[in-house]
Amino acid sequence: MRILIVSTLKRKVTADETASRSQIIYKLAYGLVKKDHEVSLLGTGDSLIPGVNTISVLEKGWVDLPSVENPFFLEISSLIQLLKKIVEIQDRFDIIHNHLYPEFFTPLIEKELTKPMVTTVHVQATDFIDTTLSLFRKTKFVSISQAHRSLFLKTRMDKVIYNGVDTDLFSFREKKEDYLLWIGRLSKAKNKAGTFMDPKGIRWAIKLARETDSRLILTGNVEDQQFFEVDVKPYLNDKITWHGPVSMKQELPHKEIAGLMQKAKAFLMTVNWYEPFGLVMAEAMACGTPVIGFDRGSVKELVKDGKTGFVVLPGEGVEGLKKALTKIGQINPQDCRNHIVNNFSVEKMIDNYEKYYNQILKA
Repeated sequence: MRILIVSTLKRKVTADETASRSQIIYKLAYGLVKKDHEVSLLGTGDSLIPGVNTISVLEKGWVDLPSVENPFFLEISSLIQLLKKIVEIQDRFDIIHNHLYPEFFTPLIEKELTKPMVTTVHVQATDFIDTTLSLFRKTKFVSISQAHRSLFLKTRMDKVIYNGVDTDLFSFREKKEDYLLWIGRLSKAKNKAGTFMDPKGIRWAIKLARETDSRLILTGNVEDQQFFEVDVKPYLNDKITWHGPVSMKQELPHKEIAGLMQKAKAFLMTVNWYEPFGLVMAEAMACGTPVIGFDRGSVKELVKDGKTGFVVLPGEGVEGLKKALTKIGQINPQDCRNHIVNNFSVEKMIDNYEKYYNQILKA
């Protein structure tokens, strides 16, 4: 099968790129090559996947380019160039798989395409995104969880295919150390009151650690330095620590992240938004580490309550998190590992997409 993967232009796609979307694109493309498919990636020139032909739209991703006076113009112009390129080269391929950021841009050319196009929707479901995607009838949209799919009330979601975890990299470790782990993004988004919205819920993790006198390791990417300075830094001490650089980009190598997950007593998924998938949950459980998370979005779909962690009702707040933490010793690390290997491995994701491509082509 000849497959064109339309990549994000925001970042490169390489083995060491830590952003979730880039990780999924890399794993999928590389896995399809290993299954003897002919795969090309349309994206940034510095993207590199073994066996995959890179077709360049930009030399580097938006986040790595030199600053320009009007980044909006740069981003839109590069997106338009990408769309034109898809139309130009489509006859070289049997199927087009779109992972562009933003997802709703590529379907603008659906009527110009003679080849089928699949669009995996990675972004959170909101009313305005749902309304926009619903305008396109020819494109086949894929959700990354059932919870994600259920939030699209106007858009026809054709399929649910879960993201996959590299279970060799995120390998099993039974013995744990006495710390909690939170990994996420400190969003720059603010509410009407001017307060940072905290979709990933770092404030909950800090509150839990302070009220239970627990050791907590925090890490991630900081979109706005002020968020870190106001809501995180004042609470750092000998027990609550920030691991790695405070940076716009998650700069820790995959192996270092895996090491943190392998040794953690529990991984905290204290989200305030409806998580579309939550790759970090699957990665932690692959390491044998249970997850404590709020029942928002895909959390209860990935975490088997009482078996691989605990799902807490958001209304219970920190008291619910504390109650779950007291029971964390009841979770068998091997159950966490088995759950991910059986349901959320990279191999399973690749097989599911391959079957879906064939289904579309036969139809």
